[in-house]
Amino acid sequence: MTNDGNTIAATAGEMVPPTMTATWAGGLRFVHRSASGHGLVTDAPGTDQGESSAPSPMELVLLGLIGCTGVDVASILQRMREPLEGLEVTATYERAETHPKVYTKIHLTYSLRGGLDEKKVHRAIELSESKYCSVSAMLGTTTDITSEYVLNS
Repeated sequence: MTNDGNTIAATAGEMVPPTMTATWAGGLRFVHRSASGHGLVTDAPGTDQGESSAPSPMELVLLGLIGCTGVDVASILQRMREPLEGLEVTATYERAETHPKVYTKIHLTYSLRGGLDEKKVHRAIELSESKYCSVSAMLGTTTDITSEYVLNS
């Protein structure tokens, strides 16, 4: 059996869909295992039974978004042969006041370092947000996502 993160090849050519797990670890903590074999822990905020000992599942959604778009932007700029020396993507957000407290607004700030061509930076961010980042595509159907960038030499 092999696992490429998208499909698992089983016996006799049968394809098994990728599987992820969340195993309860007491309180409101869960240990997660991704389809590619990586692990992490989540917890609920310090209310009820949560201890805030790890990111919450909703925080992971935003971490997924800024990680996804960050990978895209860095990859695109590298393919454009731009001298990227640093990239930090931050997210601020608003959530609905009632359950399910979904994200209603997300604002991304891309802070980039290096002798970068501003037009290429703009294009890389635009491509990530409109074409390549699957997390952005999913969230963008229900959430207002805006962005800005800051160039530092």
